[in-house]
Amino acid sequence: MLRVYSTIDSSEGYEIRDFLSRNGIEFQSISLKEETELFAYGITPDEELPVVELNDNTRLYAPQLVQLAETLGLLMPLNEEEYDVAIYGAGPAGLSAAVYAASEGLKTVLLEKIAVGGQAGTSSLIENYMGFPDGIKGAELADRARQQAVKFGAHIILFREGVKGNFCDNRFCTYLADGTRIVSKANICATGIDYQRLEVNNEHNFLNKGLYYGAGTSEAVMCMDEHVFVVGGGNSAGQAALNFSRYAKKVTVLVRGKNLAESLSQYLIDRVKEKQNIEILFESQVTGLDGDYKLRRITVESRGITQQFNTGKIFICIGGKPNTHWADEAGVLTKGDYLLTGPDLLTNNLPPQCWKKERAPYYLETSLPGCFAAGDVRFGSVKRVAAAVGEGAMAVTFVHKFLSEH
Repeated sequence: MLRVYSTIDSSEGYEIRDFLSRNGIEFQSISLKEETELFAYGITPDEELPVVELNDNTRLYAPQLVQLAETLGLLMPLNEEEYDVAIYGAGPAGLSAAVYAASEGLKTVLLEKIAVGGQAGTSSLIENYMGFPDGIKGAELADRARQQAVKFGAHIILFREGVKGNFCDNRFCTYLADGTRIVSKANICATGIDYQRLEVNNEHNFLNKGLYYGAGTSEAVMCMDEHVFVVGGGNSAGQAALNFSRYAKKVTVLVRGKNLAESLSQYLIDRVKEKQNIEILFESQVTGLDGDYKLRRITVESRGITQQFNTGKIFICIGGKPNTHWADEAGVLTKGDYLLTGPDLLTNNLPPQCWKKERAPYYLETSLPGCFAAGDVRFGSVKRVAAAVGEGAMAVTFVHKFLSEH
């Protein structure tokens, strides 16, 4: 089993643990509190932390994530000059699209900037997805989908992010951050949403040093006997609170709304209420962060009362906004930064002026013919794993229709 040696509040150590966890790779985390502990594990003070010890006992010192991914065999080369469909984002929608596209014989490439699974991949347990009555870890579900897609011939490329694109000669040309060009006959955008920031002073000082975005599945065992805070009222926040409650002395959930029923599934509400070490503060928000080299305390405003709490662990699960800054330049219409598709593009049953086809846009098609959207990035989508998986599969059906036109 892999071992990760790092100091308790190392942001680099957290990034490695989070990356391994989201990619379904088992590892043992060893926290080093004092310099004397280095020698016990054969690490000298001049060797840079964090250290990743591989299964063959070789070690990587302060590796970049891309180096770690390459060492673990997670990186695949681009080996096609042109693809039938390029899928951007490896969350549930993107993975589903890759499985169905590749299984139906389309030359398929799936590009993801960090790890498969998206935000769903950070969930400690998904219990309301059909076929898993005992629930399944988000990372495990994502890894199973990844294996399926690869089995059918999809190329899954990590650490690649699109920065701009254009459409010419009936082909989509997308340029990645590293200069690589992807050419495809059709596109599916399944990039989901990025975590929304707290917008609190000093937030950047404590990022991954006590303040974490996501459900923090890799950190639960490191919260033993601590007072942990979770911000958010959705299912991801509820599952995170339940997961942390197994280790932490106390878990406080900060909810902006007046109750949980607006955003949390009933089965999670019942579970949370049963836990003696979980408390919920409604109409609450974080207004301040304080510490030194790590987070030490937070300020919370709850129903007009301001309080300070000593804590070194706060996890933010408040959703966010889609990363669609590229859409305007590409000629793709949005609403509130979400991609408009199908019927939402019509006004009085007429498509927008930029629409170049005689037919109406397909249900998941954007204002750019042949460019489809699926999952949370799409305007009006249902924010559930099952819905995203369904949209990913449905998008491939419309890709086939589009390709048949040419």
